[in-house]
Amino acid sequence: MDTSAHAHFANPLLRWYGQHRRPLPWRDTTNPYYIWLSEVILQQTRVAQGLPYYQKFVAAYPTVEELAAAPEDEVLRLWQGLGYYSRARNMHHTAQVVVEQYGGKFPDSYTELIKLKGVGSYTAAAIAAFAFQEQVAVLDGNVFRVLARVFGIADDIAAPTSRKVFQKLADELVPAHAPDTYNQAIMEFGAIQCTPVMPDCLFCPLQQSCFAFNHGMVQELPVKSKAKAARPRYFHYLVLQHQGQYYLRKRLEGDIWQGLYDFYLYESESKDLVLETLLEELQQAGLEVHKSLMQPPQKDYKHVLSHQKITARFYQIKLESPLKEEVLKETRLAPFNVEEIEQLPKPILINNYMKDAKISVHL
Repeated sequence: MDTSAHAHFANPLLRWYGQHRRPLPWRDTTNPYYIWLSEVILQQTRVAQGLPYYQKFVAAYPTVEELAAAPEDEVLRLWQGLGYYSRARNMHHTAQVVVEQYGGKFPDSYTELIKLKGVGSYTAAAIAAFAFQEQVAVLDGNVFRVLARVFGIADDIAAPTSRKVFQKLADELVPAHAPDTYNQAIMEFGAIQCTPVMPDCLFCPLQQSCFAFNHGMVQELPVKSKAKAARPRYFHYLVLQHQGQYYLRKRLEGDIWQGLYDFYLYESESKDLVLETLLEELQQAGLEVHKSLMQPPQKDYKHVLSHQKITARFYQIKLESPLKEEVLKETRLAPFNVEEIEQLPKPILINNYMKDAKISVHL
C-alpha cells in the first residue's frame, strides 16, 4: 500500500488515541502474560465487565507459573460470570504449556504464539504487537467495523473467506514504528468513536476519507449475516437437600458449562412438566420421594448463550435421609454444605437461583 495511507489513516488514529485513550492497566505493560490474560478475558466481553476479572486474576495469579499451578476448579470459580468457560480451561492449559514447554516465557513471535492452544490469530497478534512490537495487525470486531466503513468493504465479516481480505488490508496499514500503539488505537477508535450504533461521525478525524460517511452507508457497513436463532432448552433442576447439605455434580464434557457444578438436571422438550414426571425420574435414579416433599418452582430463570436460550426451573426437595452410596455413584452427585458450594465453580444461572433461595453464608 502507498505510504500515504499511513498519513491519511494511521497518523490521525494515533493522534486521536493520544487524546481519547482510556486508562486501562494492560496498556501500561509489555508483560506478555498480563497482555495475554487481558485478551483472553476481553474476548466476547465488554471492557467494563472484564476489567474486574482481569484485576482478580492478576491478584490471584501474578505470574504464569502461579496460574499453571492452580487447581482447575479454582480457576473456573474465579471466572464465574464471564461465560464461555472453554476460554478459562484453555487459558489454564496454555499457562501449563508455557511453563512446561517454554520455561515460563511466552514465545516472542506471532508464528510461535499461534501454536498455543486457545491462542487464535487475534490473541497471537495482540501479544506479538503489544509485548514484542511485531508489525502485525490485530483484527477484532472493532477493527472490522472501522476498516469496512472507512475503506468501503462490503464483504460479509461473518464469512470466514472475508477474513483474508480484511487481514491483508489491516496488515498493510500497521506502521513499523508503532505497531503496539496503532493496534490499540484502532481498537479503541472502534470501541468509543466508530461504534456499531450512532457512531460519532461529526467529530471523526477520518470523516473526509471515510467511504461509508461520504456514501451514506454508515448503518449498512460492515455487512454481517445474521446468526442462526438460538435453540431453546428447558432445564428442570431438582435441588436435593438434607440437613443443610445440598447435592450437586460436576458437568461432563460434550455440553455447555463443562467442569462446572449444578444440581440434578432433567431436561425436557417443554418448560411445563407435571411433578409426577420428575418423581419418576428420581425413582429411576434410585430415589423414592413423596410428592409432598417437593416444592414447585417459584419462577423461571432465563439464560441466553450465543447458540442456546435456556429456561430453567428449580424444584426444592427436602430428603428424609441422606442419599445412599449407590445412588451417589449412579447419579454422580455429592453432598456439599453452603460454604463448600460457594467455593465451587457454578453457572451464573445456579448462582442467581442460590441468591434468590438465600442459599448463602452471607445472610
